[in-house]
Amino acid sequence: MRLHAGARLALLLARRSLSSSPRIPRVHTGIRSEAPSRSSPFYPPSSARRSFHGTRPVAARDYYDVLGVSKSASQAEIKKAYYGLAKKLHPDTNKGDADAERKFQEVQRAYETLKDEQKRSLYDQVGPDQYEKTASGGGGTGFEGGFGNPFEDIFGGGGGGGGMNDFFRNIFGDRDFRGRDVKVALELSFMEAVQGCSKTVTFQTSVTCEICGAGVPPGTTPETCLSCRGSGFIFMQTGPFRMQSTCTKCGGSGKTVKEFCKACRGNKVVPGRKSVRLDILPGLDNEDTIKVVRSGGEDPDGRPGDLYVTLEVREDPVFRREKGDIHVDAVLNVTQAILGGTVQVPTLSGDVVLKVKPGTQPGQKVVLRGKGIKTRNSPHYGDQYVHFNVNIPENLTSRQRELIEEFAKEEQGEDEKDAKAAAGASGG
Repeated sequence: MRLHAGARLALLLARRSLSSSPRIPRVHTGIRSEAPSRSSPFYPPSSARRSFHGTRPVAARDYYDVLGVSKSASQAEIKKAYYGLAKKLHPDTNKGDADAERKFQEVQRAYETLKDEQKRSLYDQVGPDQYEKTASGGGGTGFEGGFGNPFEDIFGGGGGGGGMNDFFRNIFGDRDFRGRDVKVALELSFMEAVQGCSKTVTFQTSVTCEICGAGVPPGTTPETCLSCRGSGFIFMQTGPFRMQSTCTKCGGSGKTVKEFCKACRGNKVVPGRKSVRLDILPGLDNEDTIKVVRSGGEDPDGRPGDLYVTLEVREDPVFRREKGDIHVDAVLNVTQAILGGTVQVPTLSGDVVLKVKPGTQPGQKVVLRGKGIKTRNSPHYGDQYVHFNVNIPENLTSRQRELIEEFAKEEQGEDEKDAKAAAGASGG
């Protein structure tokens, strides 16, 4: 059996120590006072409880060996190995096989630890022996300075007032320990989104306590922390190894207080309203999200969360947007469409006069280059498309009707003349 490097060294030192010290006769009472209960999820397998010279138990099996993976295995490799072994050893497929059931539980224990990055990191530091012993509630951890069980938060232990979150902050570099992120929606008009603007958003979140700001009443005098004796550090002894960590009672300050602020109960933050001013860049669109770093919920340790603002842009009665381009409609009367002329067209920067070519058809469009929306992170602009619609009058004056009828007769005559010419050319 291949043992963890730290476990091998600890076992070697234990052997030397025992060989130089008198042996104490072992009394068999029928009660295993130092072994965990069989109901414990960390009860070691029988192969891990074999005795050496009748007094020293062999070290627990390494979890990586149990799953058959290397210590550098990825989470995907660990998961794949677990499912393969679990399927092979599952009690439903090995009914009555006590050895398969034991191995199945062993595989489950290994996977439950290695699939969790926090458990895995701690396991790698202390080794399989100390890990199983501490996780199952065994003694002999050797924590100095009043330090409790570092596994209590991982395994749901009823830890005391130190708070194991502080322990993991020290080990894992404050990962994921900060104020809450906040998500809000902000409504903008079409032109505000296109041209940019400044807005203020107000939302409900955790804010710094205005009464104390520090979690304790003004004038409170800190006292020396009894757990670390004012040093700010505690130590964990694992066999021949000694690990140092920030004191969880005082957070490394070496000082504690007896009375906390009644408004925030020592949390330094309370529920409240927070306002943040935003500079909306030109060219943002509907459903775009702006991230404002460290502008979310306040954190007792001064690490606010982030603020995420999702834009809701109202439609415009004139302009239609398609990414960086915009579209507008221009209405022509019949004579403009037939004879040509000019028409006034709105743009993002103001109205312009556009020339209309004779014979412009309904639905025809022209492009105004560079009259669209500014591209984000670029000096370029999109284009504007002008779509022509022709307005057909519903009511005509007598003179207008007379002229239209004359035009119709003349147009009909031209059509008949063209028809006869076509027939003559075909020999009809």
